[in-house]
Parts: sequence; structure tokens; C-alpha cells
Amino acid sequence: MADITRRLGWRHLRGTPTAHVRHHRSGQLAHDGPGLSFWFRSLTAALSEVPVDDRELAMTFHARTADFQDVTVQATVTYRIGDPALAAARLDFSVDPDTGAWRGTPLEQLATLLTETAQEHALDALAQTPLSAALTDGVGTVRERLAAGLAAQPRLPDTGIEVVAVRVVAVRPEPEVERALRTPAREQIQQEADRATYERRAVAVERERTIAENELASRIELARREERLVEQHGTNARREAEERAAADAVRADAEAARTVRLAKAEADKAIRLARAAAEQEREVGEARARARAAWLRVHGEADVATLHAVAAMRVAENLPDIESVTISPDVLTGLLAKWGGARAGTGRAGA
Repeated sequence: MADITRRLGWRHLRGTPTAHVRHHRSGQLAHDGPGLSFWFRSLTAALSEVPVDDRELAMTFHARTADFQDVTVQATVTYRIGDPALAAARLDFSVDPDTGAWRGTPLEQLATLLTETAQEHALDALAQTPLSAALTDGVGTVRERLAAGLAAQPRLPDTGIEVVAVRVVAVRPEPEVERALRTPAREQIQQEADRATYERRAVAVERERTIAENELASRIELARREERLVEQHGTNARREAEERAAADAVRADAEAARTVRLAKAEADKAIRLARAAAEQEREVGEARARARAAWLRVHGEADVATLHAVAAMRVAENLPDIESVTISPDVLTGLLAKWGGARAGTGRAGA
């Protein structure tokens, strides 16, 4: 929309680069082109603004296939106005000199024209196509028919419209039909999935069998190695026992030899000790004999009183210690009687 401002009864229009402005003053073309800016008087000016940029027109319409199935077509048409003067002459692109807004709805007229033209060619193309073909190849077929039909439509170039591109987004059946059509594919996919599952299970079983065989072979090999290990342990044990027996024999021989040597040493020591003891005993005997001879010689030379005194001393030395002596009347009487008899005998002997 053009930008219009007021100044003292005059109007100033400022356009955009994507809008083609045509200004007629008193029936004569005064300004013509995109992105213009000029002053004008509203009483003598006739203004029109034609957009020249590319525009997208999205459309959705229903069609029927050759087997009488309803489908929905979603398409987008890109167009532009290539001849603004021709479009302004065929369609109402005039603008209000006070506000700059279109007086009519030219873009809606263009959308209706393009939509009806595209729908006509799409319906014609789908009416000759079964539903299965329309769902598989319908997008390409409808796009080609729309592009060819719009390019061959004489009213569009007469209006100054150029079709830039045609895109068909989807061709879809009704939801019930779409679910019904999906069922075989889903079943097939499910069958493929089941077959893949069965194959995977079969492969898993085969792998498990291989693993079990490998484990069994490993166990057999392990048992064989354990058997060799047991045999080796037995051989080692026998060899160790033999070595131990030989060592024990050597140790016993060494102990016996040592015992014999110790016995011989003890015997030699005992013999030496016996000889020494005998020699000592002999010397002691000789010393005792010499001492006895000297004792006898001394006693033989001593008088009787000396001998009695020595004998009394020896007896006194050998008597036990007497702390107290108890003399009963009978013993005392006997002793006195003996002492008196002894004295009487002595007196008679003196007389």
C-alpha cells in the first residue's frame, strides 16, 4: 500500500520498489513506474498500484479419481504480474488518493482466477487416474498438468499474469480409505518384521548351539588338561616322595654316623675319665695308705693315756648333740649301785 501524506491541499505519494504506480492526471498518464514519489492533487488524479513481486498462492481442493474415490490436493502456485499496465487495465488496482488503500480486491480476483484454473486441470487429470496411481504418481502428474494448463490458459497473459512455479505438496485420500490402504502395507511390514524376528531367533539359536559346542569342546579340553595335570601332580608327588626318602636315608645315615661318632667320643671320654678316676683313686689310696701308716706309726709311738684321750675325742666328735638328760630313779639307783660296787672293788684292789 502506498504511503500518502497531505500538505496544504496537495497529496504526496511515496511508493515501494515492489509496487508499480500509475498516475493519470486529467486523463493523461503523468507518472508510471515502481518506487515513484511525487506530488499530486486528489481532484484531478487517478492512481493505481500494481504489485510486481513474486507471490505465493496456496490452494486446497477436492477431486475424484477414476474409481470414484475422493482425494484432497494441496498445491502452491507462485506468480507475479509481468505487465502492470495491462493488469491495471483489466483489474481494478485503483487506490484511494487520501488513504492509499485499494478501492477493490484485485488480489482476491487473481487468487480466484488461478485457483479455479488450477482446480480445473487437476480435476481433469485425476478423473482419468485410479486411486492407487494417484497416490503413487499423482503428485508429479498433477504438477505437470497444472503447469501445462496454467501456461496454456489465454486469460492469464491477457491479464498480465506470469506463472513462475507450480508445486504440488500432497494428494491424499479420505482418512478411512487411507487407513484401509495402509493396512496391507502394515501387514506386509509386520510379516517382514516377523520373518526378520524368526530369522534373528534362528541365527540366535544357531549361535547358541555354536557357543554350547564351543563350551563343550572347551570343557573337554579342560578335562584333558586337568587329567594331564593330575598325572603330572602324581609324578611330581612320587618324585618328591622318592627325593624325600632319599633325603631321609641320607639324613638317617648321617645321624647314624654322627651317633656312632658321638658314641665313640663318649666311650673314649668314659675310658679317659675311668682311667683318670682309677689313677686318682690309686693316688688317693696310696695317700690314704701313707696317711694310715703314718697314723699307725704315730699311735704306736704314743703312750696309752694319749691314745685314750684321742679315743675319747673321737667318740665325742661322733656323739649326737644332747641338750638335756632325764635320769629316772630306777636308773639313778642302778648307777649308784654300780658306782658303789666299782669303788669297793677298787679299794680291795688297792689293799
